[in-house]
Amino acid sequence: MGKIVHRYIFRELLIPFLFGLSVFTFVLLIARLLRLIELVVNRGVPATNVLRIFAYIVPAFLEVTVPMAMLLAIIVAFGRLSADSEMVAFRSSGLSLYQLITPVVIFVTLAGVFTAGLTLWGRPWGNRSLRSALFEIARTRASAGIRQQVFNDEFPGLVIYAEEIDATTDVLHHVLISDDRDEKQRNHIFAREGVMLSDAATETVTLRLRDGFIHTSDARRGTEYQTEFQTYDVSLDLRRALAGSQDRERDPKEMALAELRDTIATKQAAGTPTGLESAEYHRRISLPFACLVFGLAAVPLGIQPARGVRARGFAVSVVLIFFYYILLSAGQALAEQRLLPAVVGLWLPNAVFVLFGAYLFRQAARERGIVPLEWLDGWIARVRTRIAARLRAEPS
Repeated sequence: MGKIVHRYIFRELLIPFLFGLSVFTFVLLIARLLRLIELVVNRGVPATNVLRIFAYIVPAFLEVTVPMAMLLAIIVAFGRLSADSEMVAFRSSGLSLYQLITPVVIFVTLAGVFTAGLTLWGRPWGNRSLRSALFEIARTRASAGIRQQVFNDEFPGLVIYAEEIDATTDVLHHVLISDDRDEKQRNHIFAREGVMLSDAATETVTLRLRDGFIHTSDARRGTEYQTEFQTYDVSLDLRRALAGSQDRERDPKEMALAELRDTIATKQAAGTPTGLESAEYHRRISLPFACLVFGLAAVPLGIQPARGVRARGFAVSVVLIFFYYILLSAGQALAEQRLLPAVVGLWLPNAVFVLFGAYLFRQAARERGIVPLEWLDGWIARVRTRIAARLRAEPS
């Protein structure tokens, strides 16, 4: 009988998990989706390239939404079992709460392993691939990589600013360029308009400017002068840009775990601060454990009797998720600024939820109520009553 019950509970967990994963991921991705659609519709970027970019950014969101969906699934599933008196039937047949959580342990373990794969390999791979894909778009559709009213500094020694970019013709209007590629002769270029011309064979992009002037500061001669032009070409070497991005200190979010660990050791040996690297390292290890601590708190919260199972389950999930990620974000920020040890800042949310979950589980095993849930049930009931009263008051 135990195996049948376990399979039954596992199926009850699967459907709300998939629903919650879809909803949470879509909500977090909606802003990025709009930006990607804008690249296709207005900037002319091929849809296949946009789909690649979408695949690269998804792991960063899934590592957050998988624990969130798992928490929602457990609360909703056990809430439904409790509301339909199935929990009473299970206990009457001799199954204790500890015997019923076997499928939950399996479910939580699978979610934790999947989240670990995302944090350790998925997100770093996505971040590295995303940077390469954006440079590829800049090569094939050069002006798509330049944003209007932003100081773009992707190319070494150059800062490019365009007041407006025509989405249909890719013409840049009112262009300002600061050219510091030659330290002894610095140029500030002003042009009425410019257009990007790409050459795939040489991996270069030329920004052709029209109707402008160049203000030059010559440190060798100690002079300044201004030159007007009708047409002026600024060469943007993508190979140098890519080499420059590799020479720069790599973003910790793009590093593999072993590389991150080696970077921390090297910086510590040199006496260099390791706030960003240490925070990222502990974040990757601690985040998969969110599945475990969420599961510990979700079971006792789910089996509490309630009228609106889904409404309360969603409300409780949102509150717990918000509280956990506020603690995580605050701890990561303090660790990056070296105001708090990374091991403390990034593991504090898990520690808090372990204590909270242990308390809830003990209360549930003793079949005692949880006061905050009673308050929440009362608040939900009052909201429903007010909504129903307003609907009845409105003229038909």
